[in-house]
Amino acid sequence: MPILETPFARLDLIRQPEQANEPLQAFDAADEYLLAHLHEQALPADARVLVLNDGFGALAASLAPHVRVTSNGDSHLAHLALQKNLARNGLPSDSVTFVPGSQDVSGPFDFVLVRVPKTLALLEEQLIRLHAQLAPGAQLAPGAQVVAAAMIKHLPRAAGDLLEKYIGPVQASLAVKKARLLFATPVDKPAPVSPYPTRYRLDEPRLELLNHANLFCREGLDIGTRAFLPHLPQSLGDLRVADLGCGNGVLGIVYALHNPQAQLTLVDESYMAVQSAQENWQAIHGDRPVDIRAGDGLAEQPPASLDLVLCNPPFHQQQVIGDFLAWRMFTQAKAALSKGGELWIVGNRHLGYHHKLKRLFGNVEQVGATPKFVILKATRTA
Repeated sequence: MPILETPFARLDLIRQPEQANEPLQAFDAADEYLLAHLHEQALPADARVLVLNDGFGALAASLAPHVRVTSNGDSHLAHLALQKNLARNGLPSDSVTFVPGSQDVSGPFDFVLVRVPKTLALLEEQLIRLHAQLAPGAQLAPGAQVVAAAMIKHLPRAAGDLLEKYIGPVQASLAVKKARLLFATPVDKPAPVSPYPTRYRLDEPRLELLNHANLFCREGLDIGTRAFLPHLPQSLGDLRVADLGCGNGVLGIVYALHNPQAQLTLVDESYMAVQSAQENWQAIHGDRPVDIRAGDGLAEQPPASLDLVLCNPPFHQQQVIGDFLAWRMFTQAKAALSKGGELWIVGNRHLGYHHKLKRLFGNVEQVGATPKFVILKATRTA
């Protein structure tokens, strides 16, 4: 496993979820560039540093022995990685304060380090929340800028535009190992008004759904879910049902409308997704009991504790595309299902989920299809 060596620390880091023969490392050249820049600034020991979107804890774990670090991000898997990487490198679990992306951070801060996220709406919401959180006069101290980092291939011009809009003038660094830094100098600006959460309406059933900034397909129902909804099983009685990777909760919420006796669990690794699902459930189902939580899929679900799992699986983690997360979710679903329990999924035809599910479950059938998507049911037979 590659070791992150910087002037701050020498760290053995892992990604989450862990994979056998992991082909990717838990840090990149943008992390190294940002840490090298910070070392040049000679950070005082009492510096208050906020880290945004620290994928697997490389930045926070590097800085934790030296300054006061708060980490804020929208990924529960990133939070798990931070906890594991602190322990893996002999650092106290409380050496970094973690704040979920659904909550505001509490400053002021002297330095703000930003890993530019894939979803620019998340960056915008974070910068809006950051208003007035910089330490008074921080912009007058040497190096006291907001610094954003990214690999150049993942750094759109719009990221710099957002930094300038909400923080202040932006200067770009030279490229180093295909990474770049953006330095934003805070200036006084009027308090911004967030455009988030957004809302959209479904025609059938007629519902309005709320979506916080980091939600996938925040402006409208994604086409995979649209294909799935007409095929959701109905009138199945008092089943224990999970919406795995729930997003704004639409699958679980609509299923619950047609199955009033069902016991629902909604799980997502995005804190903003969970926040959206909770608010949508309350608006549509009121006080009907439900378990909505952030989690590593169904990893914490007791074995054989579910009768039905509904899932529109993701095909990427941050900028990395692949089916490893989907396969992990399918495996978790099988473990959580009782004998005779069913996993229902929707997926693009070209992803070949039918063959993957057949290897795992054995019994798989197609229950619906569109030109682009298939809806599959896999039954646990043993």
